[in-house]
Amino acid sequence: MDKYVCEVCGYVYDPEEGDPDNGVDPGTKFEDIQDDWVCPVCGAGKDDFVKEE
Repeated sequence: MDKYVCEVCGYVYDPEEGDPDNGVDPGTKFEDIQDDWVCPVCGAGKDDFVKEE
């Protein structure tokens, strides 16, 4: 599964870890996260994330 990086602060969303503090279970692909989810570090929206190369 691909990791995604927040272009605002550099936070890396790792689907193996998810974001359980914000309702995203481990194993959740980035594409499957609800659209209103925001970066847990800086609050940027999903549109501010890019696939990690």
